[in-house]
Amino acid sequence: MIKSAYEILLCVLEQGSFLQASSVLHMTPSAISHSIAKLEQDVGCTLLTRSRTGVTLTSSGETLVPLIRDVIKSEAVLRQKAASLQGLTSGVVRIGCFNSICSTFLPGWIKEFNREYPGIDFLLYQGTYADVLEWLKSGVVEIGFLSEESAGSDIFFEPLFKDELLCIVPKGFAVQNASYITQDEIRNQAFVAQRKSVDSDIQNYLQKYQLQVSNSCYVEDDLAAVYLVSSGFGICIIPKLLLTMYSYPVDQYSLMPKGFRTIGISFRRKDELSPAAEKFYERLKELHSSELEI
Repeated sequence: MIKSAYEILLCVLEQGSFLQASSVLHMTPSAISHSIAKLEQDVGCTLLTRSRTGVTLTSSGETLVPLIRDVIKSEAVLRQKAASLQGLTSGVVRIGCFNSICSTFLPGWIKEFNREYPGIDFLLYQGTYADVLEWLKSGVVEIGFLSEESAGSDIFFEPLFKDELLCIVPKGFAVQNASYITQDEIRNQAFVAQRKSVDSDIQNYLQKYQLQVSNSCYVEDDLAAVYLVSSGFGICIIPKLLLTMYSYPVDQYSLMPKGFRTIGISFRRKDELSPAAEKFYERLKELHSSELEI
């Protein structure tokens, strides 16, 4: 299929350079350059700044690219709705997800969906809560997985299940109880902190119970937090879902009082979803018709 100038522009942005995009699109760099130049001529402004290190958007490009994404998405929705008149046989669902959902439930959900709809492709973007929220708002993805706290009030959020927050400590760390750790035991401990963009639910738990901790590390990667704890840099509060992925060299305890994050599916507006994305959303609602607890 011949790619539109809009699609070529977005591919250049995603790949970071004309050369990388040429490999993905199976086009020569000169053909890509010609397409972008023609697009810039048509819209009457420069969209990209080219340099030795790659490409960046101009201020005009930053204004127009979200609209270009909407145009491409609308065209895709049109094609899928036309195809859906004959049955849901083709389409692409773009999903934004954070680490632990991407590494646990999401592959199984997609595999199960594809058993019934093998012609539907999925394109996954993995990042932090803040990344997923930005991708949703800018139209990079149709559907995003977020916690209720990170979704906020300006985007649709459908809760799927609750994920307990646990405290992980180095092996041999002394606790008073065999199954849980108290607030007094956490308070003033050296703490491996995750940035709010990664897990706002943890920061909110600490604030809710006025737990003052001494931050020894600030990380964005979940696994980095676990291994820093195992190496004795401090303790950490982390979602249980992450700890189901592998066996880690740490001890884990429930919090007292318990803490949870509610994980769900988000999108801008339901009427903007493609038929494939809408069907995938409906299937997940059926799968989690009542909120589960991990």
